[in-house]
Amino acid sequence: MLPSSIDRRVIFAAWATFVVQVAIVGTGGLVRLTASGLGCPTWPRCTPESFINTPEMGIHGVIEFGNRLLTFVLVAVAIITFLFVVRMRRTRPDLFWLALIIGLYVPIQAVIGGITVLTNLNPYVVGLHYFASVVLVAFATVFVVRVYSAPGPRVPAAPRGLAILAHLTSVAVVITVVVGILVTGAGPHAGDAGAARNGLDPELMQHLHSWPAYATLALTLALLVGGWRLPLRRWVLLLLAVEAMQIAVGLWQARTGLPIVLVNIHMVLAVLLVAAMTAVIMHLKLPTTAIRAERDESAAPASVPTS
Repeated sequence: MLPSSIDRRVIFAAWATFVVQVAIVGTGGLVRLTASGLGCPTWPRCTPESFINTPEMGIHGVIEFGNRLLTFVLVAVAIITFLFVVRMRRTRPDLFWLALIIGLYVPIQAVIGGITVLTNLNPYVVGLHYFASVVLVAFATVFVVRVYSAPGPRVPAAPRGLAILAHLTSVAVVITVVVGILVTGAGPHAGDAGAARNGLDPELMQHLHSWPAYATLALTLALLVGGWRLPLRRWVLLLLAVEAMQIAVGLWQARTGLPIVLVNIHMVLAVLLVAAMTAVIMHLKLPTTAIRAERDESAAPASVPTS
């Protein structure tokens, strides 16, 4: 009943893993932006007497409890994905270990979420909760890329200088995300009216946030120029497209008073930015079989049309 090689079920599970990890960032953002962070005031129960929200808790309880329910979807997807690759642990150990890591990471992320409630939405704990989702999205991206990759040794598919530039870009992406988390911790959307802020100057933090963002854009453009003739180009173009959307939404939200819809889109785009950057890094090396096939195709003589 379980697959012994990659089939449609494994591919679907890989994409489902990625989608649910991104989705919980969106629902988690909704919790924060609607001031529903303490809609369930305790954890793991929603109230001291009940595991589910009560009618008296209103819409905030519904939103917070709904986000908690999505965790069970993540667990179910992680278990199914692991079962789909467990028979491939010898032929595809990369998929086996990635599925295991993601499966073990999900409950850790849930515990961090519980700590955010128990600490009354401490902004640094909330930031850690978000960053844990960033890491999970990165792992999910690696899993998707590896599902489509051939097994076996991998060799560099880009010059060393271009690879270094790609890794520098990834560092800029991480810095951008971390500073963005601090910006959110200083801003008005605390998750609850009584939640504390981190005490940083929101306006100053917005300016500081733009610096690594524009550095990321500049490095990506350099990466695109350097890798234009390589297969890596398509993934750099994807990264550039996500950056363009992220910058546009960031400027729009800053100039319109941080409406919650735009802030939530910005939060989701941040993890998609990490996913695109991860895809670029993953394609700096390719399986030897793919490199060999590419060389054979480029070396093959062009067909001569017959009259």
